[in-house]
Amino acid sequence: MSDTREIVARLAALPDAELVTVLRAAVEGRSALWAVRAALDELAGAAHAGSDPDVSPATPDASAHDSGVGAVASGQVGAGFPVPAVPIQPTGMPTLPETGGYSPSGVPTFESVRDKVEQRFGTAEGMGELDRQTPAGRSADEQFAAREKAARERLDQIRKSLRGKSAD
Repeated sequence: MSDTREIVARLAALPDAELVTVLRAAVEGRSALWAVRAALDELAGAAHAGSDPDVSPATPDASAHDSGVGAVASGQVGAGFPVPAVPIQPTGMPTLPETGGYSPSGVPTFESVRDKVEQRFGTAEGMGELDRQTPAGRSADEQFAAREKAARERLDQIRKSLRGKSAD
């Protein structure tokens, strides 16, 4: 059944309702074909609405109302040119791409937030490097190194005194 002509012939032989069902199953889960899916859903809904029994047996057939004289678009219901349905993208389908770092609903994207954090981190690192190159920054580094050296020396003294007491 790999021959395209055979597939087309089998599909053409199906009644409309079955063809709509087959096509709906074929486009299920394909995000690029959402408009086709919406049109098929609308067709399936129209087929179901036409097959349902009337609310009241006394309700006249809709075709009797539409067969008026002169099919001109007068702005009245049932007169002339029908407005085509506008397909609405179903939920759960991919939406338009985000622009400016925000989704269409106004939520920042993960990539834009990550870029902002990385930019701020880089700026902070750069400012730290620049601060260390100034005289005040070098002086602070020297003071830190001197305190660290004094702390190590004091720790060594404490350790020596503890060893001396434990040997007694």
